[in-house]
Amino acid sequence: MTRGVAALLLGVVLGLGLGFVLGSNLEQGPTPHNVPNSAETGDAAHDHSAHDHGQGDMSGHDHSKLIEADRPAPTLTLRVLPDGMQSRNLHIKTTHFTFDPEGVNGPHKPGHGHAHVYINGIKQPRAYAPWVQLHALPIGTHEVRVTLNANDHSQLAINGQPIEATVTLVID
Repeated sequence: MTRGVAALLLGVVLGLGLGFVLGSNLEQGPTPHNVPNSAETGDAAHDHSAHDHGQGDMSGHDHSKLIEADRPAPTLTLRVLPDGMQSRNLHIKTTHFTFDPEGVNGPHKPGHGHAHVYINGIKQPRAYAPWVQLHALPIGTHEVRVTLNANDHSQLAINGQPIEATVTLVID
């Protein structure tokens, strides 16, 4: 084996090893979940309902289970504001409700939880705050539906009816 080939192999091995060591020491913070994946990538046809969105909910929570909201019951309204050609800011306006990202996957705590956002029926990452950017939506009409959910992911309800709101937006 010539010196040049040996030096090349040694460089590759050391480079890969150093890259692995440096890469494994990078802090991997939580993935932000206030921007919908399909809207962010422009892939509105990707169905997120079959997987977790990287949020750690592998516990088999039943997202369709209803739990009666305590009194005073939360209210929910939606407002959409322009934010560029194909992006919009969604304001999830609530009363008697506290967004509680630290309580997610925990037990139900009255008046606390998060929101589930759906675009054209496709579940997006959870909203842990009242503002969500809907980024790079495809041209056309979109139905945005939001549900209020308890920390255990069950849907909050009033008299058996889920607390949810829907808005239609058009991207020209």
